[in-house]
Amino acid sequence: MTRVFSGIQPTGIPHLGNYLGAIRNWVALQADHECIFCLVDLHAITVWQNPTELREQTRQQAAVLLASGIDPVKHILFNQSAVSAHTRLGWIFNCVARLGWLNRMTQFKDKAGKDRENHSAGLYVYPNLMAADILAYKATRVPVGDDQRQHIELANDIAKKFNHDYEVEFFPEIEAFVPPQAARVMSLRDGAKKMSKSDASAQSRIDMTDDADTIALKIRRAKTDPEPLPSSPEGLAERPEARNLVGLYAALADQTPEQVLQQHGGEGFGPFKKALTDVLVARIEPIAQETARLLGDVPHIDAILRDGGQRAAAIADPIVTEAERLVGFLK
Repeated sequence: MTRVFSGIQPTGIPHLGNYLGAIRNWVALQADHECIFCLVDLHAITVWQNPTELREQTRQQAAVLLASGIDPVKHILFNQSAVSAHTRLGWIFNCVARLGWLNRMTQFKDKAGKDRENHSAGLYVYPNLMAADILAYKATRVPVGDDQRQHIELANDIAKKFNHDYEVEFFPEIEAFVPPQAARVMSLRDGAKKMSKSDASAQSRIDMTDDADTIALKIRRAKTDPEPLPSSPEGLAERPEARNLVGLYAALADQTPEQVLQQHGGEGFGPFKKALTDVLVARIEPIAQETARLLGDVPHIDAILRDGGQRAAAIADPIVTEAERLVGFLK
C-alpha cells in the first residue's frame, strides 16, 4: 500500500478545525494506506513551550487521535522526538536546501511578521525538518491543507537536489494529497479568520474535549448577522459567519451546503444554531468522553507512543543510515 506520513503539532487542545481539516481524513486514509502519524514535538519548540505543558499536551493530542479512530496497532502513532532519524536527516537537508528556497516560504513570513529577527532559527528552517519527517520513511503521499502545498514542493526540491548531488535515485517524489472533503473551519467570533488554538478567546473555537453544554453555549454566542439563511450558497457570498456555520453543519452531517440550505433556508439563526448544536454534540461528545477515559490511564498512552516510536524507528533508521553513507559519513 502507499505509505502516508502526516504530522500534527501537540500544542494546545485540538479543535474542530483540526478534526474536520485533518484528523477525520487521517481516520479515513487508514482503510487503504500504510499510515505513519506523528506528533511533531520538535516543530512545536520552534516557539518556546513550557516543558510540563508540552508533555501533557502531547499525551492529550494522542488521546484525541485515538478517540477519533486512529488505530495504533495496524498503523503507527508516535511523537517525533522519539525517533532520532528525523533530526539526523533534518541536518543533512539543512545543508542541501538553499537559502533562496527558504526565503520564499510564505508561512515564515506570516508567522514572523515584522519581528523576524527575534524569531528562532528553527522557525526559519523547519520546512527542511518537515521534508526529513516525510522522506525518512520514503513516504510518497502526504495529506495537507492548501497552505502546506509550498512545503511539499520544497521537500521535492530537496529530494531532487540530494539525488542529483549524490548521483542516486534514493528519495522518491512526494504527492501532496488534499482530501476533497477537507473543510476550512473559521473562527466562531470572526468568519474571516481560521479557527485557531492560539486565539485568546476560547469562544472562537470548539475544542475536541468540550462537553455538550459548552458546545451549546459557544454556538449560541457564535457571531452571526440579522438576516435569515438564504435558499442557496450564493446568498452566503458576503456573509462569512453564516457561511462558516453552514459549512460546519454540512461537514458534520456529511451533506453539501446546498442540501443544508434546502432544509434550513429561510430560518433565523436561533433554530439553525440549535440544529447545528445537535449535530456537533452527536459527533464531538463521544470523542471527548473517550479522550477523558484514555487520559485516565497515562501509562497506556505512553506505551502506545513508545511502541509507535520503536516501529517508526525500525523503518526510518535504515533509510537515514543509508542517506548518511551516501553523504560520506564514517560509521
